[in-house]
Amino acid sequence: MELTSKQRAQLRGLANHIDTIIHIGKDGISDNLVKQANDALEAREIIKCRVLENSLLTAREACGELAKLTRSEEVQVIGTKFVLYRQHYDKSRRKIELIRDRKAK
Repeated sequence: MELTSKQRAQLRGLANHIDTIIHIGKDGISDNLVKQANDALEAREIIKCRVLENSLLTAREACGELAKLTRSEEVQVIGTKFVLYRQHYDKSRRKIELIRDRKAK
């Protein structure tokens, strides 16, 4: 699922009010960190992550790699922080209702 610019804007607004829950340090992106991110995405659908100064990855690199490993969408990268979103597969458990683009049919 590819996010539209309006959907990204909606998710960026929601991400302003959430705390950073994933921290990427000198170990980079390990299997344990991917599992932690998957669990958080399953529970919340949107997560904010931070790349620490001692990490060998930039925020953009970490965002791309973690998004690929968790099958999520990159929402935003600013400085050392980034936001990921993955829609829940079960419609009854979805917490975030995305804006529909009127032009798309």
